[in-house]
Amino acid sequence: MKKLYINTGGFDAVFNDLKDSFNGQLTANNNEYNLDIKSKWTKGSIKGNRFDDKVLFMHFDLEFNEEVSLSIESFKSAPVFFVYCENGNVSHSFGANGEKKVLSKKQSAVLSNSSVINSVLYFESHKHIQFTLLGMPTIENKNVELTNQVKQHFTNDSGNYIYIGKENSRISKRIKEYETVPQKGLVGTLLKKSILKNIVEIEVEQHSFNYLSTFDPVVNLAMKPINEIKRISTMNFSEMLAAARHLRAKYHFSFKPYNQKLAS
Repeated sequence: MKKLYINTGGFDAVFNDLKDSFNGQLTANNNEYNLDIKSKWTKGSIKGNRFDDKVLFMHFDLEFNEEVSLSIESFKSAPVFFVYCENGNVSHSFGANGEKKVLSKKQSAVLSNSSVINSVLYFESHKHIQFTLLGMPTIENKNVELTNQVKQHFTNDSGNYIYIGKENSRISKRIKEYETVPQKGLVGTLLKKSILKNIVEIEVEQHSFNYLSTFDPVVNLAMKPINEIKRISTMNFSEMLAAARHLRAKYHFSFKPYNQKLAS
């Protein structure tokens, strides 16, 4: 088994670690990362986005020629990860000797780890593996209420939390919407952020006791900013800028630029 190790840090640092571990070619532009991998022991791609509210989105499309374990360093303020498996199997354990749990095709998982024990992912050889990962910060950000709900439902005193269940068709549709957003620039960023926020809201609702009675109203409410952003895409530049400012004030969006390193 090939054993890999990833240090935690900034998003570009993580991608640089992935580049070195997988012997890939990394490009980064406007906070969009694309790692193309073609080596004697693996091929595929890892793509990712990091937004200014520290929400992360990554998609893995890989095939290994041998079994691989990937140990990921834990840290106290680690985000909660929502994982959606589209093909193949991914196993997880807390520590190399921990109990393994398997995430299979058409299943989803919620994972948080703020303990001193690393998370370890295991990949099978000669199997096409595809999964999507959404990371929601557990430290307070601009959406304090949603962050607190995520912490309440998906973290515990031990620091280790994992749940595996069936995929949610509504979330699958949102992910497809995210991956096919045609708009670029500010409008595209706002639309993607709205979709990811909606996915996290659905996750919180389906893990709440009052899920059946409150799910539809919450989804309908969350779709309002998404529909407004889609409407912006038909406007001219001056109209779009004014509407974007309105959205920022109404829905507490932020699109302040920040520095990032372009990996070599």
